[in-house]
Amino acid sequence: MTKKIAVINDLSGFGHCSLTAAIPTLSVMGVQPCPLPTAVLSAQTGYPSYYCDDYTDKMEYFRQEWEKLQVRFDGIYTGFVASEAQIRHIFLFLDTFYKGSTFLLVDPVMGDEGRVYKLFTPGLLQRMKELALRADVVTPNLTELCLLAGADYAELGELKGEKELSEAAGDLAEKLMESGPETIVVTGIRFEDAENGEQMIGNLAVDRSGRRMSAFPYIGGSFSGTGDLFASVIAGGIARGDDIFETMDLAGKFIEKAMKDSMAEQVDRNAGTNFEKYLGMLLCR
Repeated sequence: MTKKIAVINDLSGFGHCSLTAAIPTLSVMGVQPCPLPTAVLSAQTGYPSYYCDDYTDKMEYFRQEWEKLQVRFDGIYTGFVASEAQIRHIFLFLDTFYKGSTFLLVDPVMGDEGRVYKLFTPGLLQRMKELALRADVVTPNLTELCLLAGADYAELGELKGEKELSEAAGDLAEKLMESGPETIVVTGIRFEDAENGEQMIGNLAVDRSGRRMSAFPYIGGSFSGTGDLFASVIAGGIARGDDIFETMDLAGKFIEKAMKDSMAEQVDRNAGTNFEKYLGMLLCR
């Protein structure tokens, strides 16, 4: 029977991100994505102009109707959350569907490069932390890891080497795991290669069995939706029963291909990456 994952995120007409990234990624991995939209936008918010239809008040209708159908999910995966009200709806959703062997993956989209996104009030940050601590798997970047663990990002920003950064991030991840999550996958860790000084970017997976870094040459630039693609591959891998470290490697290679292609074609960062042509990398072997 096909595995099902409830994906709670927004839907943008333009910009390869959120649900438009998660749906094809999970589908090609043999998993059925069941979208619960938090908002519908004409384009993602990085564009200079967009229309947004807030679905906060409609989230409860999805929960009620799915409860009537007596459906069950193998996984629940949350992405960008715009308000405390949306997190309250997610908690209600979890009370109904987060049971038995269902896993919860939280991608805690809160900030990057040491900065918190403007909409994140102290109250919303606290709610996001509560949500992340209920998860089985959390996929933060370094900024988000520091926010969740109550650490100073500036101290990590002074570290340059892979060993120092992976140790510091791993220690923070293990500290966070004491409060709930079984696995933390920290994304977008930039460092200098100790041998040749080349700029690298890596992802660090930490679970009860240990730690592992998977790194690639940093090609520069950033694109909308790469975090959504990464978290989607992790969610799909968990649903398939794949090894978390191998899934992290696969996600990194997949996104590296998509980014290189997009850089070569000079794609605008708001448009996201040309990931569709590389979806075959995610097929079950």
